Amino acid sequence: MNKIFKLFTNIAILLLLLVGCSANEEKSTELDKQQTKEQPIAVQGAMAVEVSEFLKAMGDYKEEKHGNFSFYIGEIEGIPVVVSQTEVGMVNAAASTTLLIEKYNPKVVINQGTAGGHDPDIHVFDTVIATEVINIGSFRSERMEDGQGMKPENWIHMATELKNENGETQNYSSLPSDPKLVEAAKNVADKYKHGNVVEGVIGSGDWWNREIDRIQWFHENFGTSGEEMEAFAVAQVTHLLDVPFLSLRTISNSEVTDDNIEDLEKAGHYGAEFTIDVVKEIAK
Repeated sequence: MNKIFKLFTNIAILLLLLVGCSANEEKSTELDKQQTKEQPIAVQGAMAVEVSEFLKAMGDYKEEKHGNFSFYIGEIEGIPVVVSQTEVGMVNAAASTTLLIEKYNPKVVINQGTAGGHDPDIHVFDTVIATEVINIGSFRSERMEDGQGMKPENWIHMATELKNENGETQNYSSLPSDPKLVEAAKNVADKYKHGNVVEGVIGSGDWWNREIDRIQWFHENFGTSGEEMEAFAVAQVTHLLDVPFLSLRTISNSEVTDDNIEDLEKAGHYGAEFTIDVVKEIAK
């Protein structure tokens, strides 16, 4: 009797071990599927006019909200894409980019949209592939006494301090787009039919500059091609979290050309069309 009891006990233990191994294998398989799932390409726009073309191109998509930020998950011609509407401004851009990377683990982040022109040779509807972005809201002024007024032309640009993986602080006067992503954008430049595609520097800050002398000062001293309100914040977060970054901006208006056009809607659509071509090139 004892032998029979021991036999049944051993069989029961063996069955439990087999069930446990099977469950672990299923968990392992599911984990492997999650780890091998293709990372999406992330595309950002601050306003609805800068993301609507992507939603149209995706057709079917899922909207998710994290905090007050909207994310749209789908595919463009079979390419996994997550579209992020960051809202306007540097703080919004930084917060939404952090959520984007944490929730969706994108393989690259493309920050795109519209910009005001700084370069008299770059016209409305031209698109700038930003090789680097600069924070045009980060300046230090030297002391001036009461009644001496303000002299913005004497302000000193402050570098941005970022820590590397070793905890060491490095200073950056600008932050670059990923060179491989810049090349991908250049590869499809001839597909853009609404203006020229040029390489340049984009300035970001919580500004809307319409003083021509100040715009010229930025262009002459920092080489800016245009200005907007998000890209540098996105570049800073992606740099810290080690995600490749690209900035693309389509000029919607300019105070330093004779175009006499201010068309945010068309510029937003044109820039998105170009970005879709860039997404396809990256996915090759």
